Amino acid sequence: MADQINTLEDLAAVAEGTPAVESTAEPREPVRDELGRSYATGKRKDAVARVWIKPGSGKVVVNGKDMDVYFARPVLRLILRQPFQVAGVEGEFDVMATVKGGGLTGQAGAVKHGISKALQLYNPDLRGPLKAAGFLTRDSRVVERKKYGKAKARKSFQFSKR
Repeated sequence: MADQINTLEDLAAVAEGTPAVESTAEPREPVRDELGRSYATGKRKDAVARVWIKPGSGKVVVNGKDMDVYFARPVLRLILRQPFQVAGVEGEFDVMATVKGGGLTGQAGAVKHGISKALQLYNPDLRGPLKAAGFLTRDSRVVERKKYGKAKARKSFQFSKR
């Protein structure tokens, strides 16, 4: 730092002389096992999902059951299809997931998170749309613990003067 920039003209001169900043990060490599699958762990509330994806016909199996049987509510099935729709690869991957903990909504969110992470590991080009949609970020909201002297986490007992 022998030269000091004191004016805007000096700054402009330095900017003209320097080449554009080049990205030194090398492109991401796909992460697949010997069977051609990608694995990821998804989490939501108390639910943890282990998810494997591989090229196929779009079949989704959760805990040994078909997606339509395990997640009976249409809203939960919609949540599971979102990563494929955003990435534009609907019906191209088979999913095998095992989920533990939480309720059905948390489990659906965990599988969605796991599918998103596995998709971006299988094909790093899909990282952009999945990240823009917010599917690669773990939803950190969890149930607040019950406090001493309270009926629930925040609810107090009924107050009475006498």
